[in-house]
This record gives sequence, structure tokens and C-alpha cells, in this order.
Amino acid sequence: MSDSDAQLVERVKQGDTDALGEFIELRRMQLLAFINRNVSSALASKVEPNDLLQEVTIHALRGLPDMEFKDRDPFNWLCQIAERRIIDAHRKYIGAQKRSANKEVSGNSPVGGTSSTTGQGGLIDMLVVTMTTPSQAFSRDQREFKLQEVLATLPAESQEALRLRYVEGLPTKEIAQKIGKTDGSVRVLLSRSLNKLQDLLGPDANPMGR
Repeated sequence: MSDSDAQLVERVKQGDTDALGEFIELRRMQLLAFINRNVSSALASKVEPNDLLQEVTIHALRGLPDMEFKDRDPFNWLCQIAERRIIDAHRKYIGAQKRSANKEVSGNSPVGGTSSTTGQGGLIDMLVVTMTTPSQAFSRDQREFKLQEVLATLPAESQEALRLRYVEGLPTKEIAQKIGKTDGSVRVLLSRSLNKLQDLLGPDANPMGR
């Protein structure tokens, strides 16, 4: 890193919004590459990477005054914001589409009938972004395949709770009503399920915010 780049990073850490704008522009291509690498093909057909980067910029500028970097790299912070924007976009575009399709399926199914694969694709896409780290040796397709294998080891109830929370975006109280548990039990179930996934993924896991 050059002296000028180091000075720019220091200004960002001090809360300088102009410096943050310069930093984002300087790392624009790297941020777009990160977004492209983590956007599923289904989502890529719905939203442009540049639009996601614009949302990252807006959220970063809003959050900068409250951000305490310490030894944290601003670029990693921006990547984390990008991950959250990708997740939100997935819920908005893919989750809504799946919910609409699920309603049609349930309308043509026997009362109480469910599909074992309903929403699993959306859950896989979501977890690939949030729970695995991209690397040259481990492509998105490989990460997705491994996550599918690991997810299949969880009980059906855990998979459903994860889907409702991270694909449907439901609060834990609503999930509790749907699966017949208390709110506290659902929170414990989600936490244990995520911990187990991270343990099974091993070094490929990326710590996921609860």
C-alpha cells in the first residue's frame, strides 16, 4: 500500500465521508468482483452489480459515523456490507418469487401437504454467501455442493427454521408459531444449527452474524 493509500485509509477510519467516497471509487473494480463472485445466477438476472454497489455506498456512508474500525480494514467492512445487500436483494427478488410459487403449489396440494425441497434452493444461495469464504481453489459451485451435503445432515426441523429465518425473513416469534415451538427454543435451534454448519464446513466456513 502506498503512502497516499495509507493516508486515505486513515482518513476513512477517522470518519471522513469524502475519503470513504474516494476509497470506494479506488476499490470499485475489486468490490464489483466481490459482488459478482457472490451473486447467484438467479439473482444476477434480477439486479445489476452496479446497483448493489450503489446500495453498498449509501449504507457505508450512513454507517461510517458509528463505525469503529480499530485494526479492521475498511475494504473488509465494505465487503460485509455487500454481503448484507446481496442477502436483502435475494429476499426481495428471489424470496418473493419463491413465496408466490409456493402459494400456487400449496393451493394445488392436499391440505397440510408440503414439499421437502420447498425453498431449499433459496436457503443454499443465502448460506453460500454468508457462511462460506470464496477462494481460487473453491469455486461457488463447489461451495454450493458442499453446503448442500452439510445442510442435508441437519434435521428437517432445523432446515425449515433456517429457511424461514434467512430466506423468508420471518422473526423468531412467527417461526415458533409455524413449527410449534417457543420463541426461545427457536433462537436456540437457529444458533445450534448455524454452529453445526460452521463446524461441518471447517476451514471453508465464514462466521455468520446471528
